[in-house]
Amino acid sequence: MFVLVNLKAYPCDPVAVANAAYEVSETTGARIAVAPQAAHLNAVADTGVETWAQHVSPVEHGSHTGSTLAEAVADAGATGTLLNHSENRLKLADIDGSLAAADRADLETIVCANNPEQIGAAATLGPDAVAVEPPELIGTGTPVSKADPDIVRDAVDAAAAVGEGVDVLCGAGISTGEDLASARELGASGVLLASGVAKADDPKAALEDLVEPVA
Repeated sequence: MFVLVNLKAYPCDPVAVANAAYEVSETTGARIAVAPQAAHLNAVADTGVETWAQHVSPVEHGSHTGSTLAEAVADAGATGTLLNHSENRLKLADIDGSLAAADRADLETIVCANNPEQIGAAATLGPDAVAVEPPELIGTGTPVSKADPDIVRDAVDAAAAVGEGVDVLCGAGISTGEDLASARELGASGVLLASGVAKADDPKAALEDLVEPVA
């Protein structure tokens, strides 16, 4: 199971969270990655933890002030990127362009979507993985695997219907090891979470609790 911790723009110490994630990954063998703000990519990557960007823009080198260039993200130490998070929605053409940009920079990709229908559409664009995240559950502490397990099952089926090779992650409300185990039982290959770790008083303890059932 893959655990991707999205730090969003929370007022946490990204290096402290990254160090905690690296230590838990090393001791448990779990695959844990951290997605900080773009300005913190280098510092987070320097901890040794697997590092992801929160976004890359659908642009190439050139006059694109304010954009996040995929090559710059890779140079900073990231190995993957989220795309189309519910807090940073993209048009379909821009998702396609961002996937192409990530491919140029050899970045792994996860495209987020709200529901199984959107998961199927996202999977046709050829990302490495998709993540189903009902926006109404984000940050609530109520995981989709409990609120509506069929959303996860149907998302897995929707991605599989497109073809093999696109993993499905489960997001929104994930915070405990029970949530992670439930996501696995429903067919997900990993989880995407944020506040459960980024806002925790002890990020290392939170991560240890999260991965314990599947380590």
